[in-house]
Amino acid sequence: MPVKLPHSELRFEFSRSGGKGGQNVNKVESRVQLFWNPSLSGVLTEEQKERLSKKLASHVTLRGEIMVSASSERSQEQNRLAALTKLQALVRKGLSVPKKRRPTRPTKASKERRLESKNRRSMIKYTRSKRDF
Repeated sequence: MPVKLPHSELRFEFSRSGGKGGQNVNKVESRVQLFWNPSLSGVLTEEQKERLSKKLASHVTLRGEIMVSASSERSQEQNRLAALTKLQALVRKGLSVPKKRRPTRPTKASKERRLESKNRRSMIKYTRSKRDF
């Protein structure tokens, strides 16, 4: 279930980007940093907010905001869209609930194979040892 992030909860900051662009790089602020505070968001439940804060801890700033930056494109608008896409993917990944693991038991055949290989190894070591007859 995708979560629609309201634009009123998003904060954009722009700065000069490095990389390609020639003289344009020094004049235009095309790098985009996108901030979103999930704890203040009205679209998430408390459980979802908790899950996001745990799963996306490396992206959370001191102010509790998730930060995503984009500077791969030359234009600010393209970088803004790239940052939004990144944030949506992050949130989607952070909200995903992992499948519960169902414990399985080893099969009878796999137990027998393991014991047979142990036996074989034991015999090899036994025949290497010095024995008094």
